[in-house]
Amino acid sequence: MQSMTQDEVEAVLAHEVSHVANGDMVTMALIQGVVNTFVIVLSRVIGHLVDRTVFKTERGHGPAFWITSIIAELVLGILASIIVMWFSRQREFRADAGAARLVGSGKMIAALQRLAGTAEEALPDQLHAFGISGGRAGISALFMTHPPLEKRIEALRSGRI
Repeated sequence: MQSMTQDEVEAVLAHEVSHVANGDMVTMALIQGVVNTFVIVLSRVIGHLVDRTVFKTERGHGPAFWITSIIAELVLGILASIIVMWFSRQREFRADAGAARLVGSGKMIAALQRLAGTAEEALPDQLHAFGISGGRAGISALFMTHPPLEKRIEALRSGRI
């Protein structure tokens, strides 16, 4: 923030205020909870089906149930993370739009451009951990909490958000 102008800092704060106004933390916690519930229930159903149909266990649950359930939880948990991260990226676009309404799109674009420039210089570890700069490609992009800065800037410029 020390390298930002007052307008850019206002835009960053407006972005965060927009997260609060939109209830993003509550929404993300609820989405994560619902998705986790599906992961647990579906993994147990898969484990039960494998135990009964493949291994013909008739009473209780055999080792196949537990092994299959654990493997299904891991696989479904990864898929669930992709879904939750997609929602997170959409919330970032909404927070950008909210900030643009509060302080103007020019200030928000300037703040994102400053972050993009700072990201190229290497963000401090505390900020790098948030994944705000994007820049990942391929499968790892599915697990990003924030869309790439270039896409956020483009969305603001085009008025799509």
